[in-house]
Amino acid sequence: MKIVQPPSLKTRKRLIAVAERRLTPHEVREALAIPLTNSEREESLSLIRWFRRRYPTAGERLAYVRRAYRRWSAVQEA
Repeated sequence: MKIVQPPSLKTRKRLIAVAERRLTPHEVREALAIPLTNSEREESLSLIRWFRRRYPTAGERLAYVRRAYRRWSAVQEA
């Protein structure tokens, strides 16, 4: 089993900076103007169908999101 090393502090800081960067209105319009391909659309719909089968009720979906948020928050604090 291969052990994956976490990214360095410098890399984490760069990733956070990129992820939290504010886009300009022009950048948002440019990104939204690019249509999804048929394969991207089908992949998205497939993931949505899976998620809805896996978590069929609103309560189950909210419970999943709460668990996921706790995991994501723990990673941010690390």
